[in-house]
Amino acid sequence: EVQLQASGGGLVQAGGSLRLSCATSGFTLDDYPIGWFRQAPGKEREGVACMSPFDGTIHYADSVKGRFTISNNNTKNTVYLQMNSLKAEDTAVYYCAAEGPCAVEAGRLIVDMDYWGKGTLVTVSS
Repeated sequence: EVQLQASGGGLVQAGGSLRLSCATSGFTLDDYPIGWFRQAPGKEREGVACMSPFDGTIHYADSVKGRFTISNNNTKNTVYLQMNSLKAEDTAVYYCAAEGPCAVEAGRLIVDMDYWGKGTLVTVSS
């Protein structure tokens, strides 16, 4: 059974940092593309960052480029999202998800993954 569990969210002041973790089971990180997505209140879910094991592709949303970094630890089957220079507009529930395209369409990351974990709330105070 494929499972993903995001953790590491919390309350942070603007300009601060957080590192989210996504613990996975039921597959290896070599099997599927995996990514981070977020949904703010009243807004659609959007892609933040994704990585593909097939060709090494990594994509970031324009709004987080230079501030967020996605990485993985294959030994631990865990994916991370290091978030620096956080802004109030980064406030959202963050989800990790796997098996789907890690690609950009019309300037935005495609949100079309098959497996989703429960989210973790990130609140950035201004």
